[in-house]
Amino acid sequence: MMNRVGLFGGTFDPIHRGHLTAAKKVKKAFMLDEVVFIPSAVPPHKEGSRVTPAADRLAMLRLALTGTNGFKVTDCEIRRPGPSYTVDTVRFFLENAHGKTQMYLILGHDAFLEMHTWKSFEKILEQIPLIVIRRPGGISHSGSISVSALEVFITTNLSCDYRLSEDGTRYQHPRLKPIHLFQNTLLKISSTDIRKGVQSGKSVRAWVPETVETYLIEKGLYR
Repeated sequence: MMNRVGLFGGTFDPIHRGHLTAAKKVKKAFMLDEVVFIPSAVPPHKEGSRVTPAADRLAMLRLALTGTNGFKVTDCEIRRPGPSYTVDTVRFFLENAHGKTQMYLILGHDAFLEMHTWKSFEKILEQIPLIVIRRPGGISHSGSISVSALEVFITTNLSCDYRLSEDGTRYQHPRLKPIHLFQNTLLKISSTDIRKGVQSGKSVRAWVPETVETYLIEKGLYR
């Protein structure tokens, strides 16, 4: 029997209910047996910016996932020296998969729109299907982006041979792996807003699990 695994990478600074809800919905929609959260150590696109220490982000992830079913967290990127390159992480998981395993790379909408700037992004598309979690209403931090605009991005920056499937759920390619689209209809939450909320002294319990809020307060994070 094929084991189906989703790899969900990100800064998770901090992990919030939006991440968790989206992961649950993706897990159900794509019939995944497991979703693996992969906090990055030094995100290449955020070098020089202020990122919470990896140990704290990992600890908050572990607290948030306590008692959940089918979710796990790995520190493989944190233990790897140097910047966190997704191509290396994908290769690591594919090389260490046990038995028959179908893996998917889960990306948030904003991360996907930066994919063409990643190291060896073509290699990623050769090796693993993507699941792109679109924001409610298709909104990104940079503004609104329609499916047609998304298609322009994909065909201009990733490969001109990608074509939208008849049912509109994925982009297919004759050689590369498909790019699945998943519309997230709930919870407009961003880690940036949470950090700003904590900095201004507001409670963020509506956005993060209680254990995560307690941790970040005790550690004085985002102050």
